[in-house]
Amino acid sequence: MTSHWSDLPADVLAVLRQGAVIPAHPLALDERRRLDERHQRALTRYYIDAGAGGLAVGVHTTQFAIRQAGLYEPVLELAARTARNWTHRPLCLIAGLAGRTEQAVAEAQVALRHGYHAGMLSLAAMKGASVDELVTHCSTVARVVPLVGFYLQPAVGGIHLPPAFWQRFAAIDNVVAIKIAPFNRYRTLDVVRGVVAAGAEDRVTLYTGNDDHIALDLLVPFAVRRGADEVQVRIRGGLLGHWSVWARSAVQQLERIHRAVAGGAIDPALLSLDSRITDCNSAFFDVANDFAGCIAGCHEVLRRQGLLQGTWCLDPAEGLSPGQAAEIDRVCSEHADLSDDAFVAENLSRWLA
Repeated sequence: MTSHWSDLPADVLAVLRQGAVIPAHPLALDERRRLDERHQRALTRYYIDAGAGGLAVGVHTTQFAIRQAGLYEPVLELAARTARNWTHRPLCLIAGLAGRTEQAVAEAQVALRHGYHAGMLSLAAMKGASVDELVTHCSTVARVVPLVGFYLQPAVGGIHLPPAFWQRFAAIDNVVAIKIAPFNRYRTLDVVRGVVAAGAEDRVTLYTGNDDHIALDLLVPFAVRRGADEVQVRIRGGLLGHWSVWARSAVQQLERIHRAVAGGAIDPALLSLDSRITDCNSAFFDVANDFAGCIAGCHEVLRRQGLLQGTWCLDPAEGLSPGQAAEIDRVCSEHADLSDDAFVAENLSRWLA
């Protein structure tokens, strides 16, 4: 089984290219660290009702260790089935792909089998590979499934990827998008330069994964030279672990940003939103401890809302860092208007049914 982006449903491709909120789907576990299907379904329903344009499953926020735990296919299947049963509107389903080439291809086949539209390819397992080897790896996987590139920040296992790589990656015909998440402005620009150099800016849609710079990534255009011309490129949407929490608010923020960009009038209040979102992220992602509690921090926000039973991760050593809960208390108090607590409370029983 193989898939090309031109075969995707037109309405799904339109959602992806317009720019959408695509939460990186967490993993719901019970106290014995086994899959909690009831709360896993509730999360999927929550994101759909919040207005998300897609779901990313099997990615970093879902925990890469689902593969070793034998949960990769069950988790992908559950999310896709829940989404199909919950909504008929177009929803872009993106599966996380990891490992060396044989594993990534096998995971792409699993994703296609369950109705996923694209695969987001982590290159963490390719550490030490040359640009030629990386491009060969990506091209091989792209022969199976439309690809979303993934610049994962090195602090959580990513590798440095130069502009030459991104130019050659963007030139692969079956690449549809890139999630830019190095948490670094220079490396973010490397991706944009590579896409423009490949002449792929109209085919490859850029998504922010820079959870420390969400609003400004979406508000500020990039100006890149291509020969004598200046090419302006925008990041259209976000595929974010941060948007796994307070998702209804994220949808409203992106709608507001899209309206402002289309109208050519960006007010200071919208610009200042960037620092407020980043402050929240500092607590959720445990910046004080070099992101050690980034997954558990998102779990904690969802636990407080009733969407998860606890903050358990597959690795028993992974959890909230000392002081992280107090930081989450602080940002939840100082930025309460950015939460979607009321929305969740109103719908939680229905999602858990």
